[in-house]
Amino acid sequence: MALRVIFMGTPDFSVPTLSAIAEAGHEIVAVYTQPPRAAGRRGLELTPSPVQREAERLGISVHVPTSLKSVEAQAEFEALNADVAVVVAYGLLLPKPVLDAPRFGCLNGHASLLPRWRGAAPIQRAIMAGDTETGVMVMRMEEGLDTGPVATGETVAIGPDMTAGELHDRLMASCASLMVEALAGLEAGSLTFTPQPDQGAIYAKKVEKAETRVDWRLQASTVHNHIRGLSPFPGAWCEAEIGGRVERLKLLRSTLGEGRGEPGGILDDRLTVACGSGAVRLVEVQRAGSRPASASEFLRGARLEKGMKLS
Repeated sequence: MALRVIFMGTPDFSVPTLSAIAEAGHEIVAVYTQPPRAAGRRGLELTPSPVQREAERLGISVHVPTSLKSVEAQAEFEALNADVAVVVAYGLLLPKPVLDAPRFGCLNGHASLLPRWRGAAPIQRAIMAGDTETGVMVMRMEEGLDTGPVATGETVAIGPDMTAGELHDRLMASCASLMVEALAGLEAGSLTFTPQPDQGAIYAKKVEKAETRVDWRLQASTVHNHIRGLSPFPGAWCEAEIGGRVERLKLLRSTLGEGRGEPGGILDDRLTVACGSGAVRLVEVQRAGSRPASASEFLRGARLEKGMKLS
């Protein structure tokens, strides 16, 4: 018998899981997502979330509360009489009455190998820390932040030059398949949960704009991980003097390079930049108001030569 499911999610990462649950034949009785946000060049247009757009395509009722703390919101949620709620990057706190309302509780798809990288930015933080692997886990939610017992998971290798965007897409697909498997186990009565250990727990705090600027004084591996961990969003950046004017340069892709010199100094005609120790070669960059470009393409239009400096 198909499960009655409430799906709760907001960004692109959540969409494949919603679609996969629908394709598996479960009855999605409602979708909860963040309210439409102002977008467009002037910020005047309200744009629905990716999950809302997919739910509407599937013909599923959509709820967009700004909070679930009120008695009314909790009563509305409970009245849906769901077997389980599936939560993937929803973005709102779930109070205990909401967690307890579905018959089997709430299952969360989280993009890390818990207990490492609990919190808001597990994909970016894993790469920025230089982790060589991460993954997705399905857990039963409780009041603590990503502290619930784990049912199933999958490990994913992080390549030496993999960006957060590439890892996001890989984990997004894993989350969808794992959640469908977990629901099948729940339906069959065979899904079991293992408590998370406290040892090794790390919080993946949200990436703030203030930490996105590259510090060339750090060692090359740290700079490289910073660049790829923030690519494509929000994007690591530095400043460069181009044509007599200082411009912000977004750094989208890099690899470890060879050479040494003053931090920020350009070492060759391939856009290799010296760090505090070692060097990083910039592979893809973006000038303000322009599209992303390979280093060679960028250098054809910007005279950045050996001996010049990025800051």
